[in-house]
This record gives sequence, C-alpha cells and structure tokens, in this order.
Amino acid sequence: MEKRIAVCPGSFDPITLGHVDIIRRAANLFDQVIVAVAQDARKSHMLSIDERVELAEAACAGIVNVIVEPFEGLLVEYCVRRRAVAIVKGIRNLSDIPDEAQMQAVNADLAPGVETLFLIASPQWAHISSSMVRWLNELDADVSRYVPEAVAHWLRGNG
Repeated sequence: MEKRIAVCPGSFDPITLGHVDIIRRAANLFDQVIVAVAQDARKSHMLSIDERVELAEAACAGIVNVIVEPFEGLLVEYCVRRRAVAIVKGIRNLSDIPDEAQMQAVNADLAPGVETLFLIASPQWAHISSSMVRWLNELDADVSRYVPEAVAHWLRGNG
C-alpha cells in the first residue's frame, strides 16, 4: 500500500507553536507529512531559507513521520512530484478563509488529485502568526511562549 503523504506548506518565518500544532495534528492523519518551506523571491524574509528549514527541523524533531524540505515554484507541482495526496493548511480565523478558499480552488483546478484540508487553529494559537512574532521581537518582547525553543534561542542571539 502506498504511503498517504500530506504537505504542510509555509514560509515559516519563523515557525511558531501554532504551525507545530497543525503539523502534529496532520501527522496523526497521514503516513508522512512534508513541511514544505517556501522560498518566495517576492517576499522579504527575516530568516534565510536555510535558517527556516533548520528551525523547522528542530521544531518537528519529535514527530517521527515528519520531514522538512525547502521548495520553490508552484505548490501543487511540488505536491505531485512528492506524490502527496493532500495539502494541509491551518486556519486561524474567518479572515483567512477567502484567500485560502481561492488558493484551494486554483490548486484543485491545477492538480485535481491533490486535496486541500483546512485545520482550524487550536484556540491557544489562533492569535499567533509569524508576522506577529516578528513584530513583537522587534519591540524586544519575550516571544518564547509562541515559538519553539530553537526559534526563541535564535531570536535571542540574532533577532
């Protein structure tokens, strides 16, 4: 029987405990989860692609059926190459739905064999985003309650 593979995509700049919660929950549903760290040249990132991959690997180290990989280009093409059956996205609030629904429709059109699943953020993480963590960090706030230890350590040393 073929493995049921899901992709959890994102820029993970930085990865948060909310991301890890979605990844862990996806890992309970699929044989393998690929955390696909997007390299988007149109975006300005706080962390390099190598740093984002390294921190995501550290954050997911205890989840045995999760691997972390960088990717460029069209997500659904990446999913087809990796033989993924699903894209798993976290939804923090109602304002996330219109953009995510539009992307889901385009992805379904481009790769009908790849489903998109939306997992509602757990209440304790629904208010946290990478951009919020970056903003709080710029203001020298303690963000350790929102990010994995490796990210908190990186921010203390580099942020």
